[in-house]
Amino acid sequence: MSSSTVITNIATLVTNDPSLGDGSPLGLVRDAAVVVEGDRVVWTGASRKAPATDNRVDAGGRAVLPGFVDSHSHLVFAGDRTEEFNARMSGRPYSAGGIRTTVAATRAAGDAELEATLTRHLAEALRQGTTTLETKSGYGLTVEDEARALRLAARHTEEVTYLGAHIVAPEYADDPAGYVALVTGEMLDACAPHARWIDVFCEKGAFDGEQARAILTAGKARGLHPRVHANQLSFGPGVRLAVELDAASADHCTHLTDEDVAALAGSRTVATLLPGAEFSTRGPWPDARRLLDAGATVALSTDCNPGSSYTSSMPFCIALAVREMHMTPDEAVWSATAGGAAALRRDDIGRLTPGARADLVVLDAPSHVHLAYRPGVPLVRQVWRRGVREV
Repeated sequence: MSSSTVITNIATLVTNDPSLGDGSPLGLVRDAAVVVEGDRVVWTGASRKAPATDNRVDAGGRAVLPGFVDSHSHLVFAGDRTEEFNARMSGRPYSAGGIRTTVAATRAAGDAELEATLTRHLAEALRQGTTTLETKSGYGLTVEDEARALRLAARHTEEVTYLGAHIVAPEYADDPAGYVALVTGEMLDACAPHARWIDVFCEKGAFDGEQARAILTAGKARGLHPRVHANQLSFGPGVRLAVELDAASADHCTHLTDEDVAALAGSRTVATLLPGAEFSTRGPWPDARRLLDAGATVALSTDCNPGSSYTSSMPFCIALAVREMHMTPDEAVWSATAGGAAALRRDDIGRLTPGARADLVVLDAPSHVHLAYRPGVPLVRQVWRRGVREV
């Protein structure tokens, strides 16, 4: 039988259950405790009411919140795009190839190198409080390289996404229809066994609405659920296609019409915002306030990738969301935890209530608000995943 542990003397506990504590969406409980048994939360509430347990951990008057859920990243890659970033930030032209640069390096790398890069970034994210992380293929763009990317990712996370439709592979530059046929045919056959999701970059210069619909529909027929890179660089059909196909998320959502916002608000599709990308490209910020006020569900994620958002820090993204996207600290923390869980269609993570997976973060601060109040400060003191302290 599993032993039980109470984490007590918690100044502020974020449960993400509005029926608890102060009744807010965060379900804040003051002077709180959490009881963990095995890999699950079995009790939350006021410290003075905590049941007897086998073990006791004193949080020392710190805040506790659910582990961050990072629902969008690209971690199976090789190579470095420092020069590209430096040129962009210095106002100099740079034409080395963007995503294609990473594709070439990834194809040339061995499995061991790719897996080492993946696990290094996963460990880096864990140290910063991320306990669930989705990651994608998309830097191979051949049948063999896409399948191996997913196979490697699936060894380390349960949230794996097939993104053969990241861009048109260089060798198909003059035959995009042929590449779509490959992505929906032989490549899909090789990749579907290793993935849960299918994604497509629906954007000018990548895949148009009809190509994206064909790719996502083919994936659904093979049991993969859609997610969409939507409306990042320009207005387009991505968001409405995501809603039409009941995609779990439409990611980026930077350029939205009123119709796009209404479609998201009236659907189950989560608007996943990725402020690290805007920070790293000096692009326009997504309008989180507009989405939230309309009633859309919003998630925050890092978009960790070597080109346009090379950060694994969810606390950094929370701070950006509050400062630049007009979210409140409460909204940003909810979106980085429960919002990310919604974007992965999960109800066992992103909350700290009985039955949830025992994934939690202890901050070196009395309140979750410090994540935005003290940007850039390493506030994560402990990370528990599946009931085991890992940091």
